[in-house]
Amino acid sequence: MDAGLKRELEAKVHAGERLTYEDGVALYEADDLAWLGGLAHHVRTQKNGDAVYFNVNRHLNMTNVCSASCAYCSFQRKPGEKDAYTMRIEEAVKLAKAMENDNLTELHIVNGLHPTLPWRYYPRSLRALKEALPANVSLKAFTATEIHWFEKISGMPASEILDELIDAGLESLTGGGAEIFDWEIRQQIVDHDTHWEDWSRIHRLAHSKGLKTPSTMLYGHIEERRHRVDHVLRLRELQDETGGFQVFIPLRYQHDFVDMKDGKIRNKLQARTTMASGAEALRTFAVSRLLFDNVPHVKCFWVMHGLSTTQLALNHGADDMDGSVVEYKITHDADQYGTPNKMSRDMLLDVIRDAGFRPIERNTRYEIVREYDGPDPARRDEPQSMTF
Repeated sequence: MDAGLKRELEAKVHAGERLTYEDGVALYEADDLAWLGGLAHHVRTQKNGDAVYFNVNRHLNMTNVCSASCAYCSFQRKPGEKDAYTMRIEEAVKLAKAMENDNLTELHIVNGLHPTLPWRYYPRSLRALKEALPANVSLKAFTATEIHWFEKISGMPASEILDELIDAGLESLTGGGAEIFDWEIRQQIVDHDTHWEDWSRIHRLAHSKGLKTPSTMLYGHIEERRHRVDHVLRLRELQDETGGFQVFIPLRYQHDFVDMKDGKIRNKLQARTTMASGAEALRTFAVSRLLFDNVPHVKCFWVMHGLSTTQLALNHGADDMDGSVVEYKITHDADQYGTPNKMSRDMLLDVIRDAGFRPIERNTRYEIVREYDGPDPARRDEPQSMTF
């Protein structure tokens, strides 16, 4: 990037001007990652100060049986396959009840597109979970892809489906199913027919009903940087319309090394891909923060990035690192490089403080549950052992 363009982009950012597609592509090509990170950190600080948000959550995947075979996915199983499972509602409730002693405020539910489960299974599951868990536990459930699937198996329109799910206790959709919206890439990686038109339609409907939702992007596989820019700008335009996105979450594609117990390689992209480097991850967070000017938060999902990259991402535009999680099967069915399953509240506080920030515990709606003191200078007086 020549010095003149660099000064021009820096001036636009500091003046609060909206960046264009061409600006986004140019930022990705910038050879000075420290400069790029500094710009993103400036915007992040203007929006959220020195705060880093987290929540105490758990993930529940009630079935991994899926009618789709998306090229990147190691989570899905076919009926009768080894490791395929589908929980009875009573099983899901029992598992969720075992989590409640951790003072969680969110249960995050994503499933496969099960070919034979009836539509009624899903609102009944939410209702049973809502009745069993404390009132302060929010149910964040189902991707737009799942809602589109429910339309097919129920014959009902998404508006009625969302109404019924909200009545059963749904407080937010999840952001999954977005992957990369550009058709040039999407047709090579996605094996279902929920594309930009339906994904955006369903989130638009959810926003119109008062739900706030996350938005995501799966990066670091076969897409190019220009596809990431296009993806973010589509979301930015929808956010201009609805204001319903709370957070943007870049999700790093996980390159399989081995595929769980049966040894199968379900990731059809493996021969063509590696995985985004830490530097590319930081670049993606920074450019996303700079382009997506109308979304309040950018989250680094630590399970997909590791703790060191997550701490650096907090200085490259991110201000949220998700929660305590526990058994995120969708990632852990892909990676074998030692990402932990669980972070306690105290561990999260240490990670945030050691990165130089002030921890804020939030709920699903980004309402503050508790504010904590910022970095402890005494911890810097002597070397600290690494958590992982």
